[in-house]
Amino acid sequence: MAKPACYSVKAFSTGSATSPLAAAVIERRQPLAGDVQIQILYCGVCHSDLHYARNEWHFTQYPAVPGHEIVGRVTAIGPGVKKFKVGDTVGVGCLVDSCRTCPNCRAGLEQYCDAGMTGGTYGGTEKHLGTPTLGGYSQSIVVTEDFVLRIPANLSPAAAAPLLCAGITTYSPLRHWKVGPGQKVGIVGLGGLGHMGVKFAKAFGAHVVVFTTSPGKTADAKSRVDSILVAQPDHVGARALAAKLEGAVATTDPMPPEDPGAGSGSAKTGTGAGSAKTGAGAGSAKTGAGAGSAKTGGTGPAIGDD
Repeated sequence: MAKPACYSVKAFSTGSATSPLAAAVIERRQPLAGDVQIQILYCGVCHSDLHYARNEWHFTQYPAVPGHEIVGRVTAIGPGVKKFKVGDTVGVGCLVDSCRTCPNCRAGLEQYCDAGMTGGTYGGTEKHLGTPTLGGYSQSIVVTEDFVLRIPANLSPAAAAPLLCAGITTYSPLRHWKVGPGQKVGIVGLGGLGHMGVKFAKAFGAHVVVFTTSPGKTADAKSRVDSILVAQPDHVGARALAAKLEGAVATTDPMPPEDPGAGSGSAKTGTGAGSAKTGAGAGSAKTGAGAGSAKTGGTGPAIGDD
């Protein structure tokens, strides 16, 4: 099969695990049937991006362009696109494709694709070009419409970007286990993921308890939650309080195994935090993913953190 025509865009990439991000020029395919071309306006900064850039997961393909919390504007569509039109504000999370044929993909669970993360926004394989996929620290991206999300007009595009990883990562287990009024729910950690978990749990009407080992975050937590436990290194008090919860979402490194609620995800269920249909947050629950959104201005992102 002949490779499609491509166009060049500016990006930030790294050439090795020890190299800083630097300005670069990358190639994107011209929109094919079913494709949506997006001018990237904002891209969230996720700790997964750092893990990937530094090859801490041992599968990075260089040169690497991170970024999987993408919000932008549709600038062109390929033949047959029905869900989007030029000018729409849209988002892309950590998947841009999948095999589409395995039982999980056919069930709408593309993040569990039998072929693995071949459709990752970065670190996957660009089917049409046969090259590694390159992420959102760039001016533009082309994605098949089935992996593009509509961003509501009443939602700030900048604020929406972290929802595509940190947001869906914490929303998914809370919604799956029907967290709501009358329930007491713990959020372990108050970083990028923890803040999202707190907001969702409160919006669902739950009594929210934050577990943190950072006394400096107490003031911030008090303005957001119902109860706070600043745990000591040996987690004194955590067991007693955790036993009174209906569930918890852990967004930090796990507590010791003997502690209730140990492990990333739901204390009640053991569900991993990255269980949303979009696959957002895969491998991110441990790190505090989605910590902020950097504006790209259409000419490449300003890289930052929270």
